[in-house]
Amino acid sequence: MIVRRETAADVEGIRAVIGAAFARPESPGETPPEVNLVDELRDSDAWLPTLSLVATGPDDEVIGHVLCTRGWVDTAAVLALGPLGVRPDQQRGGAGTALMHAVLGAADALGEPLVALLGDPGYYSRFGFRLAERYAIIPPVPAWRPHFQARPLSAYRPSLRGRFSYARPFDRLPG
Repeated sequence: MIVRRETAADVEGIRAVIGAAFARPESPGETPPEVNLVDELRDSDAWLPTLSLVATGPDDEVIGHVLCTRGWVDTAAVLALGPLGVRPDQQRGGAGTALMHAVLGAADALGEPLVALLGDPGYYSRFGFRLAERYAIIPPVPAWRPHFQARPLSAYRPSLRGRFSYARPFDRLPG
């Protein structure tokens, strides 16, 4: 497996991976909203091409994808991570872990102060994520508190606190 930046040739592979990773059994054949989210983020001003990474298999086929886009804590620029997806037949093989380590390392090297996400604390805690309220960062939706997490990077300062906001394409996701 190799982790590298996304290229234009990877877009359809990314769509397939995200579609498979987020497929809902109760809605077979329906395109998960996360597929369109990635497309809309790519077309938005929040897009950070250096932080859209793919994991590829032996024939350079995309088996996983992660991205960070621009987010904000009040008016301070930070990162929003997600979605992270790995092709179902490749899950539990290390691709998700490799993608997470790569994107966090790249974000830190770029001087970003913090990465926030909405996800399972049991999974993301292994990468240093903690509930965002620990850092006085408020999720955009109060009900997200038990799953809204943040990870400070080297440029983090404790004065970075307030309400988090995602890029506009996230606003179109279903509740």
